Amino acid sequence: MDKTNDKIEEIPVKKNEEYEVEILDNGMEGEGIAKIKDFTIFVPGAIKGEVIKIAITKVTSSFAYARIVEIVKKSEYRIEPDCLSYKRCGGCNMRHIDYYETLNMKKKIVENIVCRNIGKDCKIKVNDVIGMGNPYNYRNKATFPFGINENGEPSIGIYQERSHNIIHVEDCRIHNEFAQQIASSIFKFALENEIPFYNENTKTGLLRNVIVKIGYKSHEEMVVLVVNGNKIPFQNDLVDMLVQTYGVESIILNVNTEDTNVILGPKNINLHGDGHIFDVLGDFVFRISAKSFYQVNSVQAEILYNKAIEMTNFSKDDIVFDLYCGIGTIGIFVSPLVKKVYGIEIVDDAIEDAKVNAASNHVENIEFFVGDVENIFAKLLVEKSIMPDVVIVDPPRKGLDEETIQNLLALEPKKITYISCNPATLTRDIKMLSAKYETDAIQPVDMFPFTSHVESITVLKLK
Repeated sequence: MDKTNDKIEEIPVKKNEEYEVEILDNGMEGEGIAKIKDFTIFVPGAIKGEVIKIAITKVTSSFAYARIVEIVKKSEYRIEPDCLSYKRCGGCNMRHIDYYETLNMKKKIVENIVCRNIGKDCKIKVNDVIGMGNPYNYRNKATFPFGINENGEPSIGIYQERSHNIIHVEDCRIHNEFAQQIASSIFKFALENEIPFYNENTKTGLLRNVIVKIGYKSHEEMVVLVVNGNKIPFQNDLVDMLVQTYGVESIILNVNTEDTNVILGPKNINLHGDGHIFDVLGDFVFRISAKSFYQVNSVQAEILYNKAIEMTNFSKDDIVFDLYCGIGTIGIFVSPLVKKVYGIEIVDDAIEDAKVNAASNHVENIEFFVGDVENIFAKLLVEKSIMPDVVIVDPPRKGLDEETIQNLLALEPKKITYISCNPATLTRDIKMLSAKYETDAIQPVDMFPFTSHVESITVLKLK
């Protein structure tokens, strides 16, 4: 008998069939997890402890997905979502759960990943997640895609989860309110002046995205118009409207004519202002450009950096490498406490901002280099013979590359302060570094309330 058919016959659920299940746990994306005869079923929107009537939407050989048909027994932590678009939008996936319970869930997510990637006997403690006092409208950067929606109409909003269908959103509870108003005004202006929206299917049309960046404390505003061309019709009128209505300091035309999901193209044209805004973080002022990375939650970023400094316990004699330094925020935060900081970042615009930020904040003991972290890191070690005492890493979601990990193991700095937006790659890298380094705690910080994402800090010390 065919073993494949054997396996299919063993699956206890069928697509489109309904079942009643108890939710045993929540997964990495906040989804509910149920089992029928030891067969795993993922149920988005369900909470641990609930009894749910479900309908199976997809079946694989080892698990299934289902949607909620009816909540038979409701969790005490379930709340009514305060967003009309929540069930369709892919922006946040925990809006149906009490905020303080989401912090407990994120702690459990990190704990589960530690056990899975490092081992059940791992003695690394996961501290309580540092939450946000007011977890609403916290994003200082918002990206709104223009396009043609599923009804063939021009639209602006947020992508539906796991698709490029645009969901019209009037009142997003995580975006800055002014960002939404600015985007809506640009959308209205485009409709009134018949400016064509980009169509992903035909690769025609002009307006692709609008990005709005707002200084949390400075309230300065930047608008980046991403277009499939070099100019917008009625461009001067649009600029005048944004400046006069909202006082936008910087308006940039970003040219992206490629068939790609990458939002920003290679060319920026300043339509108004000098292409930058400024914001205040801690005791420092930072310049922000269109392409440079800046933490999207300014309130929690300050907490994150101060907590990392506290956990690291820097010395006045320390030489510090700040890898993936962005516009220099954490390196500048650290600079008063140490002897010297060297920052490395691959984005040219970010390094230019970092140099300006160091100068404007009168920080003289910091130096920045542009390029791949693995290459510049090795260059500083070999050509300049610079030996760091502490290395700060804040990599993208994919974590550290193999070469950087081997450099760290060979170099043996006293401490590695690891700031991570992905606990899975964080714990993978901790395990790879464990030949020479140990850590006793991971400190999660809630940078993205009502989503399943969590930022984490850990300090690895040389054995």
